[in-house]
Amino acid sequence: MKHLLLIATLLATTQAQAARDTYNFNPGWRLHVGDPAGAESPAFDDATWKPVTLPRAWNEDDAFARDIVDHSTGIAWYRKRFTLPANVAHRKVFIEFEGARQAAEVWINGQRVGLHENGVTAFGFDISAEIKPGDNVIAVRTDNRWDYRERATNQRYQWADRNFNANYGGLPKNLRLHITDKLYQTLPLFSNLRTTGVYIHAADFDIKAGKATVTAESQVRNEHHRTRRFGYTVTLRDAATGKLAATFQAPTQTVLPGATTTVKAQAPVTGLQFWSWGHGALYDVQTTLTVDGKPTDTVTTRTGFRQTEFANGMVKLNGRVIQLKGYAQRTSNEWPAIGLSVPAWLSDYSNGQMLASNANLVRWMHTAPWKQDVDSLDRIGFLQALPAGDSEADVTGRRWEQRMEAMRDAVIYFRNSPSIVMYEAGNRGVSAEHMAEVRSIRDRFDPHGGRAAGSREMFAKALQDVAEYGGEMLYINKSARRPMWAMEYSRDEGARKFWDELSPPFHKNGDGPPHKGQPAPSYNHNQDSHALENVRRWVDYWRERPGTGTRVSSGGVNIIFSDSNTHHRGAENYRRSGEVDAMRIPKDGFFAHQVMWDGWVDVERPRAHILGHWNYAAGTVKAVTVISSAQRVQLTLNGKPLGTTEASEPFVFRFDNVAFEPGELRVIAMDKDGRKLAEDVRTTAGAPAALKLSAQTHPQGMQADGADLALVQVEVVDAQGRRNPIALDTVKFSLDGPAEWRGGIAQGPGNFVLSRELPVEGGVNRVLVRSTTEAGVIRLRAEAQGLAPAVLELRSTAVAVSGGLSPRAADAGVAPTSTRGPTPATPSFAVSRIAVPVASAEAASGDAAKAFDDDESTSWVSEAGQGQLRLRLAEPATLSEITLKLGGWRERQYPLRIAIDGTEVWRGLTPRSLGYVTLPLLPQRGQNVTIELTGDAQGGAATANTEVANQKIVDTGAASLGRGVLSIVEAEFYRKP
Repeated sequence: MKHLLLIATLLATTQAQAARDTYNFNPGWRLHVGDPAGAESPAFDDATWKPVTLPRAWNEDDAFARDIVDHSTGIAWYRKRFTLPANVAHRKVFIEFEGARQAAEVWINGQRVGLHENGVTAFGFDISAEIKPGDNVIAVRTDNRWDYRERATNQRYQWADRNFNANYGGLPKNLRLHITDKLYQTLPLFSNLRTTGVYIHAADFDIKAGKATVTAESQVRNEHHRTRRFGYTVTLRDAATGKLAATFQAPTQTVLPGATTTVKAQAPVTGLQFWSWGHGALYDVQTTLTVDGKPTDTVTTRTGFRQTEFANGMVKLNGRVIQLKGYAQRTSNEWPAIGLSVPAWLSDYSNGQMLASNANLVRWMHTAPWKQDVDSLDRIGFLQALPAGDSEADVTGRRWEQRMEAMRDAVIYFRNSPSIVMYEAGNRGVSAEHMAEVRSIRDRFDPHGGRAAGSREMFAKALQDVAEYGGEMLYINKSARRPMWAMEYSRDEGARKFWDELSPPFHKNGDGPPHKGQPAPSYNHNQDSHALENVRRWVDYWRERPGTGTRVSSGGVNIIFSDSNTHHRGAENYRRSGEVDAMRIPKDGFFAHQVMWDGWVDVERPRAHILGHWNYAAGTVKAVTVISSAQRVQLTLNGKPLGTTEASEPFVFRFDNVAFEPGELRVIAMDKDGRKLAEDVRTTAGAPAALKLSAQTHPQGMQADGADLALVQVEVVDAQGRRNPIALDTVKFSLDGPAEWRGGIAQGPGNFVLSRELPVEGGVNRVLVRSTTEAGVIRLRAEAQGLAPAVLELRSTAVAVSGGLSPRAADAGVAPTSTRGPTPATPSFAVSRIAVPVASAEAASGDAAKAFDDDESTSWVSEAGQGQLRLRLAEPATLSEITLKLGGWRERQYPLRIAIDGTEVWRGLTPRSLGYVTLPLLPQRGQNVTIELTGDAQGGAATANTEVANQKIVDTGAASLGRGVLSIVEAEFYRKP
């Protein structure tokens, strides 16, 4: 009775205020793996089924325990009883699924209401005709077979791929129930409902003054039996403070019975905070329909306002150039023994770690992320590129139609998200016709959102006419027209457990099983070499950043951020390319990126990071490597200077033959005049003495909803409480109270997934504990041989649920944050060199103009023995550098001679690269440049590259070039500012 009174009170209160009720529909489900007959019937006995709170993948135990190809698949049923008030008989009721994997067939009270099959996008159903006042039953049959086929066409989905799309089956995303008046604003759920919802956008930006014109549009449907006249009022409130920002309205409108219309209101708004990188400035926009002055329907849309531009080879955010720096991340974004279904606060923590590494963009790979991750990136201020569903090829027929239906649904569902700045048409290049189709979806459903539509590759001028950005997976691309950025660079792998060869467990760098029959040292790094690889790969894009010429690189995203339960090449059965491990504990690569990426383009805050730790055996002599953005660094040991040095390569400072002694190793980063800019310290920890437990939980404390998690960290510490960085002790956990053990991960049998005993690695590990629906005290005890134990006490808080409905949203209590503040008004880069344009070129063979046409799909290729290219600059200049993209760049080295007006300014062998090489020139003023091949090119004709299955992706054209041939994709000439 108490629960019935609660829900009746909630319904009455919200109806009086807004006449729309939206409920968290996650509580109170039962789960069964299998396909029992009659499970859709309300009378079916599900008493023995497992009680669960959504979101919950039925095969969550597989996450990181099994290789992706071995994830459990098949049929699973979810059922739930829920209670509705008497007045629903005269209202509209909709159910919203954020997604299902792969297919979900839904019954309400035994009546089939629909099917959704693409396994990615959100969907919904109008269940008004099937529900009734009082008790109701929903049953959902899910099917996550890898080879699932669309029923109507027998066509498989391209993105149901064992390589990259971890298969967490069933209902692993949130659900909501909406109850509205029959005059209502629709939901942004095009599949099944065919509706588009609310669209909020801004224009006429004055960033400095905090002004913009804000427009709200709502699709409105009238299912009353008579014509309705209604008003439309828009209210903006700061999402963090609740402060009123603006109120405006549209003239009264009329809608016929059974008709659908779109109503729009707009107004100039002042005092706005603009959403930016690291600045989650959001607004709650309430759009209210009124009849006779009384509200009949109110929708709250959380959004943010920002200005974007994609031109001149660069991306601008709020008028400031930003070089894209970040990660290509699997959309499963998974955790051990959980999969993707974590609470909203933990999504913010995980995504916030990307931001803390000073990244600014995540490129979700192959499929659209779930709404919780999209909302999370809105809150923290982090850009994202959004795919819908694809694989490693352009396709035709029904498979392309499936991709476009998913793209349409994703655009409609996410178009109010300020963090989405790009829509991705494909994980490989697509045809001009297909690219135009993606743009037409964007232009129809999101014409004012400031989001570019593009795809991987898209280099040719004809493709750039339709694609608004592009870039390869592995290599460096530049453009003076469209932003070009690398979409999956630095693919090496390494375990967090291995610091270096001198630290326990003394893993020899690169040791590990072969991959595809070839040695695989790149996929079995220690932390030190993996971090250095990350630095060297980023330098390729940093060299070509905005400010370095007319043609620039817009950046790149490193694959991946967190270790992932997807295809792998190293010793484990999961991918270890992450800058953090699967429990989001940072590796050294995390801090290396933090150093290099602390700025919109140029580094704005100098940093320093010492790779590794300072706990070695007596007598150890080793190199100390520092990653820093300063001009010079000084190293001291226990206060004694060990030397000052400049970078041996960009961002890398090295001190050789440092003899270990316990104490404090300190690096001081300095400018060219010796002023201190930053420092970093490593202190020798004492012998392991005790365990230490600490926890991260929901900002309002652990919620007893059956889905919340506590992220518990265990450390091995010395007598002074300092973590011992080389400890590998096995820790045994015991758990008491209303909670469920989900555990963590470590190297060893079954990856220790779900085990209550697992080792720390580098002195630290983490485990997850899940709440139940019972509130109370939770006690976690950790013990290890020879160490003092630790006990952690948590208290979970009751969550209001009645009749299967909760008024508390899944993301309640999770607030927007600002870590970097508003967009700075200052320039984001200093011009380091100025491009000198080419007026003309000639050669004895080949089309010389292709060497400077800003089109990387073309190149000048000489005939054998005719490797000379003569170029005339637009004006005389004293050149300081020449930058070349040479045919077969990854495999080939060319012996070249470069002359200006006949005077030799460079001679040598060009280095291999991932795209462009820059050659310093002797100062010589002139206008005529000659580039001449002086011998046979060196290097193999082709590279057998095990990091990708499709070798066409890594082809640089070397196999088609004779050794006496010179091939130039692009040639650029520079002078000093």
